[in-house]
Amino acid sequence: MSAPARPGRRRGASLRSAPYGFLAPTAVLFLLFFALPIGYALYLSVRKVRIKGLGLGPDGREEVWAGLANYRRALTDSELLDGALRVLGYGAIVVPVMLGLALFFALLLDDERVRGRRFGRLTIFLPYAVPGVIAALLWGFLYLPSVSPVTDVLETLGLPSPDFLTGPALYGSLANIAIWGGTGFNMIVIYTALRAIPVEVREAARLDGCTPFQTALRVKIPMVAPSLVLTFFFSIIATLQVFNEPTTLRPLTNSLSTTWSPLMKVYEDAFTGGDIHSAAATAVVIALVTLALSFGFLRLATARNRREENAR
Repeated sequence: MSAPARPGRRRGASLRSAPYGFLAPTAVLFLLFFALPIGYALYLSVRKVRIKGLGLGPDGREEVWAGLANYRRALTDSELLDGALRVLGYGAIVVPVMLGLALFFALLLDDERVRGRRFGRLTIFLPYAVPGVIAALLWGFLYLPSVSPVTDVLETLGLPSPDFLTGPALYGSLANIAIWGGTGFNMIVIYTALRAIPVEVREAARLDGCTPFQTALRVKIPMVAPSLVLTFFFSIIATLQVFNEPTTLRPLTNSLSTTWSPLMKVYEDAFTGGDIHSAAATAVVIALVTLALSFGFLRLATARNRREENAR
């Protein structure tokens, strides 16, 4: 007859297995909703549909191996390349303006002389809590000349009313939605890093005769550089994956095509054009480009930080 297990041994085994129990739900969700969809997209990207016989009904279609044909088609697709160029122009507006405003507001709220800082943080962060589709609808109606109060104000003042949904102004209109919604999140990230700066560093800068502007420029901004890199990294990923804003505004204007951005092209091919295999290949290409740009930027930022540390 075997001896009963000691209570201490059972307690030790349960403590060792506890972390795996806490990680299990996350691991299952990661597998079901992240890893498996990626694997299925990779599988679809190397397949294609071949029509045999008369091609009537499901029996006339079969899925066969396509190799890299879908990827070659995606890389030579003029609509996808045009959409990538439009997103680059959109990102050239969004990223610097959004991060510049986030840094400005974070530095402003970090100043002890500013009143109502709690209310200011809440007000600036609040647009981030609005879902992207709702924000695009709100701004879309503000852009429409027939219902926009901006048009009425400009007409009352005798000023011309611009068309926010056509021409070059369209890029600014789309960028404005992203800036309005994303500035608050980036501001909180930078502001948190500012509050972590030791009080001794602030006092030393004040004793050395630095003005608030000099302290912000020479002390605060260099010390929150990692947070700036992080927000820039997130902004690049969000810019390359823009979808909600142009898709929501598209019924309001003829200037937005169904393939305005790369992700809109994927959606169009998959659910309207009926070519799920080409759409999967295009999605994989977009993911690889995003990964390459993000990884390259992080490598450059890491190398720059190492050079600065070695110089010190």
